[in-house]
This record gives sequence, C-alpha cells and structure tokens, in this order.
Amino acid sequence: MPATINDKKVFSLIEVTLSIQKTIAERYKNSFWVMAEMNKLNYYSHSGHCYPELVEKREGKVIAQLKSNLWKSDFERVNNNFLKVLKEPLKDGIKILFCASISFDPSHGLSLRILDIDPSFSLGELEREKQDTLAQLKKEGIFNANKSLNLPLLPQRMAIISVETSKGYSDFLKIIDHNPWGYKFFKHLFPSLLQGEKSVASICNQLKQIRKVVHHFDVVAIIRGGGGDVGLSSYNDFELAKAIALFPIPVLTGIGHSTNETVAEMVSFKNAITPTELADFLIQKFHHFSNPIKRGEEIIVERARRVLRDEKTKFQNMIRYFRSATNAGLMKSRVEIRSQSESLLQNSKFLIRKNEGLLKWSMVGLEKNVNSQVGACKKQLNELIIETKQITVIQLSKQKDNLLRVEKQVAILDPVNILRRGFSITLYNGVALRSSKEVQAGDKITTIVTDGEIISEVKSSKPE
Repeated sequence: MPATINDKKVFSLIEVTLSIQKTIAERYKNSFWVMAEMNKLNYYSHSGHCYPELVEKREGKVIAQLKSNLWKSDFERVNNNFLKVLKEPLKDGIKILFCASISFDPSHGLSLRILDIDPSFSLGELEREKQDTLAQLKKEGIFNANKSLNLPLLPQRMAIISVETSKGYSDFLKIIDHNPWGYKFFKHLFPSLLQGEKSVASICNQLKQIRKVVHHFDVVAIIRGGGGDVGLSSYNDFELAKAIALFPIPVLTGIGHSTNETVAEMVSFKNAITPTELADFLIQKFHHFSNPIKRGEEIIVERARRVLRDEKTKFQNMIRYFRSATNAGLMKSRVEIRSQSESLLQNSKFLIRKNEGLLKWSMVGLEKNVNSQVGACKKQLNELIIETKQITVIQLSKQKDNLLRVEKQVAILDPVNILRRGFSITLYNGVALRSSKEVQAGDKITTIVTDGEIISEVKSSKPE
C-alpha cells in the first residue's frame, strides 16, 4: 500500500515496478514478430544463454534499442537452423526477424525474450543489400572499372590482403612458394580483418595503404578461407566494392566459397573460388609466357646444331677438295719442271752441237785465211757461249722461282704444319678416319698430333 508523506501519496520503487510488470503482462500476453539488427549476441559459454543487444538504425543513427535474452535451449535450436540455412552460426551484426514476448522484471527491467529467429529473413536481407550495392555501382558507371585494366604479362609483385593465420592464405603461399617450375614471386602481406562489422573498414584502410605504394605492385590479392553467406556479408558492402572497382591496379579475389558470388568478387579483375585456384591462375600466367620461350630456345638450339652440322660438312668437303687440288697442283708442277728441265737440256745440247758444227765449218773455210778468221771465230764462239750461258741462267732462274713457289704451297699444305696449328689426324688401320660410323667399341685408333702419336681404344661412337 502507498504511504502518505506530507499529504502526498508515495509509492515504493518495488510497487511501481510490480505495477509495470502486471500491466505489461496483461497487455502483452502473446508473442509477436519483430525485425531488428542484432548489434551484439553476448553469448555466455558457461551458461549457454545469450543476451542480444537489439537496435534499429536510420541513416546510420540508432533510433531505438532494447535488451533481450535467448535462453540456452532456444539458442541451440536457432543456431542449428542458421547452420543449416546460412552455413554460418548466429553472430553479431546481422538483421534478424524474431519471435519474442515482452517481459519486465523489477530487478532487470524491460526486455524481449527471443523465442525463435527466421534464418531465411537474414539470408534475404543479405541478398537485398547485395542488389542495392550492385545497382548503385552500375548507376555510378564503375562496375567494370577494375575489369577494364590490363593485367601485366607476368604479375610477379603482389600486395596481399589477408590474415597471416588464415588457412586460405597458407594454401595460397604453399602453391606460390613451392611451385615445381621455380617461378619467383614478390609478395607483401597487408594484415586485415576479413569478416565481421569491422572488416569493411579494415580492408578499405589496407587498400588505401597499398595505393600509397602502388607502383611497387602488379596486382592486389584479397585472400580468405571458406565461410557461409553471413560471414561474407561484408563483401557486399558498397564502400568496399567501390574501393575495389576504382583501384588503379587489378584486384584478384580468392575468398573461398563456391556459391552466391559477392559484389566484391563481381567487380574485381579476377575472381577465383578458392585461394588455391587463384594461385593456380597466377602460375598459369607464367606458363603462358615461359612455354613459348622454351619452345623458341629449343628451335634456336636445333637450328644452331643444324648450321654447325652443315658447316662442318662444308668444311670437310673443302678439306677434301683442297687436298685433291693440292695433289693435282703438285703433280702438274712436277711434270712442268721435268718438262722444262728436259727442254733446257735439249736446247743446251742443240746449241752446243750447232756451235760445234759452225766451228768446224769455220776452220775448213779459214784454211786460206787462218790468221784473219781465227780471231773472228773465237770472238763469235765466245759470243755464242755467253749467249748460251745467259739463256741457261734465265731459264734456271725462272724454274727456281717456280720451284720456290711450289715449295711454299707444299709447305703450307704439309700435314706437319697443319698439326702445329692445333689440328690432329686420326687413323684407323693406317687410313684417315672420316666418320664415327667407321669404328666400333673396342677398335684401336691412332691420333697424330704435332709432337707424336696417341693410341686410343674406342669406348663408344655417337653419330650426329
């Protein structure tokens, strides 16, 4: 009962709170459905109960908030439904449609008791946010901005946005760092939150940091492990999608899920379902570059070998022709020398016989005038002898010059001189060896060098 103080009716606090409790209990007898944003779940593991903070926002400002409770048995049932539908547990920062009843306790005040939560509504809200973001990006004309950039021929320098302890990041590095072809990548990690209400600001901040040193990188890779649609809701955020779309170098995403592509993945230059697939994509870019290079190398080597074989064959043919021409020249020179020597000898004999006959005729004709003709004959004879000597000297000089030229040619072609220049001659059974096919394993061959001979045994022969 209320007390009277100074003619005033005064109620105690418990009386007021009990009155409120009674009024609310009489007024709100049935449960009802409510739509709100669950700011924090406030799950207590020791009891299994949750005490969610419920808010409603308008233009980013909180216009209503209320405490609630979700008892252990109800939480387990609701959480299982979320795992089945969304592939994610109930967590902070999502919009929910829940069935609740109003309760008022004198000690704890007004609160909502959550009886059930519809997971399909949360899933639908995520899709609505996604479509709103897509529409806004297309309206501003930036949806394909990042896709229109040119990916470097070899995207070797990577700025990676991920969590160092993420399994997706670990899988990505395993393929990149241990690829069997030895392709080398430069990479730098920009650590960031990848899910939750703070993930958008964290990723955007790291994109700003990368933008400051963007000239050091070819691409940006956003890498995350697997997760359900709720955990991926951050990647439908307009501000994050806009930051990716307008980034000055290609952004690659490997967020790690196979369904419901997020807006961030749609606007990125390249989206891979998993970090592993993204790593394979980068490795393949190197393949597309290296395979033609290797093929070109093979073609160059093969053509070089072919040219060497052809030139070697030409050289061997030239050697054979040179030897043949040299031998023919020597034989011709010998014949000419022999012929000229014989001709010189015949001319000399003829001149002598001619002079002897003339001398005899002169002596017969000089019987009448011996004194007058003897001097003339002697003079004529001396002149003939001098002329014969001069002719002989000239002929011998010419032949000597010819012989000197032939000797020089022969000296140049002398195998000894060829050996002194670093060449060698290989004999098999006393005959020059010209092909690897002429010998077999176990045959004895002799190699002639400038200062002696080398006896070898054939181990194997490999014709080109």
